[in-house]
Formats: sequence, structure tokens, C-alpha cells
Amino acid sequence: MSEDGHPGAARTRQVVQRYLDSDHGDTSAMAPDVVFRLMATGDEYRTPEGVQGLLDFFYHQAFDATAERTRLVVDDGTAVFEGYVVGRHTGEFAGVAATGKQVRIPLAVVYDVRDGAIVEGRVYVEIPAFLAQVGAGA
Repeated sequence: MSEDGHPGAARTRQVVQRYLDSDHGDTSAMAPDVVFRLMATGDEYRTPEGVQGLLDFFYHQAFDATAERTRLVVDDGTAVFEGYVVGRHTGEFAGVAATGKQVRIPLAVVYDVRDGAIVEGRVYVEIPAFLAQVGAGA
């Protein structure tokens, strides 16, 4: 571990993989002061409970979905997830009421890890792709 608390790449992978393996159901890999930011809106979700609320909304209310990973790139203290949200649009999202349509939305998340825990997640969701898939335009 470096002097600034950043773990090496192997430890970073271990922490992030533990979270990803839980299918967004276990926030124990997160620091008590974790913050997830939705980059498209600037909304912030703080604490593991706040982040869990975001995840529950996204994967179980707005969508009945899972995250499909296409790539995970890891370095000292940082991991980048690239993939898709795959499932059915079941609730309001981005101003669009539930359509019941199947979606496959590009997703990227940058995780920062310090002292053995995720301290920040920056979430990039391709909202224009979602709008096109549900017929709402971009």
C-alpha cells in the first residue's frame, strides 16, 4: 500500500471484485463515508446505506436488471468497470414511465479504493441509449 492509502492493483481488484460478485447486494466493501456520483445528473449518494438505496432503485425499481461486465481494468487504487445494464424497464427513469421494454444500456463505473474499501464510485449511464431503446427519443 502506498503512503496515501492506495492499495496495489491486486488488493484493488480483490475489493472491487468482492462488491461486483455480490450483484450489487453487499456494500460491506465500501467505506463508511463512500460516495457514488451519477455523472449525468450530479446526484450524490453517501454512506453504504445511501449507495444501497441507489442500487436498489436502479436494479430493482426503475429496472429489473443486472450488470453485465465486458471489461474490468484495475490499477493501484482505481478500477474501471465497463458493461451494460441488462433487463426490463419497470419503473420511472430519466423522466420516462415504465415501458416494460427490454433494455441494454451502456454503463461505466470508476471505483476509487483506499484503505481496503471503495471510497468513491463515478457512474456513467448512457441515458440517450436508454431513451432510444424505449422509444422516447434522445
